[in-house]
Amino acid sequence: MSEEAHPTAPALRREPAIRRIRRADLVDAFAAGLRDFQAHPAFGLFFGGVYALGGVAILACAFLWDLVYLVYPLASGFVLIGPFVAVGLYEVSRMREQGQAPTLSAVFGAIWAQGGRELSWMAFVTIFLFIIWMYQVRLLIALFFGLHGMPAGTFPGVLFTTPEGLGFLAVGHAVGAVLALVTFSITVVSFPLLLDREVDFVTAMITSVRAVASNPAAMLGWALCVVLLLFVAALPAFLGLIVVLPVLGHTTWHLYRRVVG
Repeated sequence: MSEEAHPTAPALRREPAIRRIRRADLVDAFAAGLRDFQAHPAFGLFFGGVYALGGVAILACAFLWDLVYLVYPLASGFVLIGPFVAVGLYEVSRMREQGQAPTLSAVFGAIWAQGGRELSWMAFVTIFLFIIWMYQVRLLIALFFGLHGMPAGTFPGVLFTTPEGLGFLAVGHAVGAVLALVTFSITVVSFPLLLDREVDFVTAMITSVRAVASNPAAMLGWALCVVLLLFVAALPAFLGLIVVLPVLGHTTWHLYRRVVG
């Protein structure tokens, strides 16, 4: 029969290839990220400032509503949305990589162009994970302290000097570590990948998980560095995030370029 009678099926889109990386790649990516921040500090300080102000607003609401016992889990969970806030930083690094001079209109234009596309779905996934994070905290509080929670005034003493408080800390950190690892695995590569290529957000998440699974030592080492740097940066009322977030954001872009072929 003729070729027209049996049209060729569209070729399946190949999944992005994953490269193996080593500790030296992490060091090189961090150095490249630091250079990007030094070359265009205004962008980094802007996105870092927005992120820091968001953290301050969340904590202010917790104190205002007398929910002091949620300050630590809120601050910890707030880290989960960092990759979404850093999208503008990925664009700055991408433009520098292509030899272009980043401008305010170009960076925000690239972010605006993602509205309603796959990157928006990935942002929804991140926010959903933050909601799950807070729900599991409330569930653990109910399991260990009852449905009424704990009075704000007795919170420090109850948390560190009672069996219920110590159990809450142990289980809460264990569950939080698992959820944080899941979030890191599906976002570390997916956000820069969606900005860089035409792929769906499910493929981006799968690619991100594959990148972590193929480079467990290097990627988990990077995850530990991110956690430590963000923790230290958050201590002075989140103000350290103004500098730490842009460096981590730029570094994540260069790490993505080394991991995804």
